Amino acid sequence: MGKMILIAAIAQNGVIGNKGEIPWGRIPEDMKRFRALTMNHAVLMGRKTYESLKKPLDGRLNVVLTKDNYLIPNTREVIALNSLDNSIDACRSFRKDGDFYVIGGAEIYRQTIDRADRLEITYVHQNPEGDSFFPEINLKKWKKVANEIKKEYEFVRYERRND
Repeated sequence: MGKMILIAAIAQNGVIGNKGEIPWGRIPEDMKRFRALTMNHAVLMGRKTYESLKKPLDGRLNVVLTKDNYLIPNTREVIALNSLDNSIDACRSFRKDGDFYVIGGAEIYRQTIDRADRLEITYVHQNPEGDSFFPEINLKKWKKVANEIKKEYEFVRYERRND
C-alpha cells in the first residue's frame, strides 16, 4: 500500500491560509519543491483549496473531497468525491506504488494527519494573520528525518514513528 504524504507550508504561528490565499505570498523555492514532489502523483484537496488554485494542477490527478461533488465536473485530471475513503482509494489507484499527496486545506489535513505516513513541511519564518491552521504535529508520533534551513523558511520531512 502506498504512502499518504501531507505537504504544507506553515507559518510559525500555525497559519496556512487567510481568506483563501497564502498569507506570505509566493516563495519560488517552495513552489518548485511542491511541484517536483507532487508531479505525476494524485493530489487530494478540499473544495476551497481546489477553488483557490483557479485551475487543476497539471501532470497530477486532482482529487477534490467535497460534500457537493456534483458541482465539480469530473474530467481526465479532476475527480470530485464526497467520501474521504473513496478519495484516498482514487488517489492510491493512480500510481503503481500508491503514493499520493494531501495538499490541503486545514479540514482535509485534520482528517488525514492521523492516517498519513509522511509530512513534507515548509516552515515559513513569519507570523501572518490567518483563518486556516495546520493541525499540531505531535513529536511523539512523528520524527524529523530531514531538514534544509534557509533564511526565510525551512524544509522539513517527518516520518511516522513506529516505536
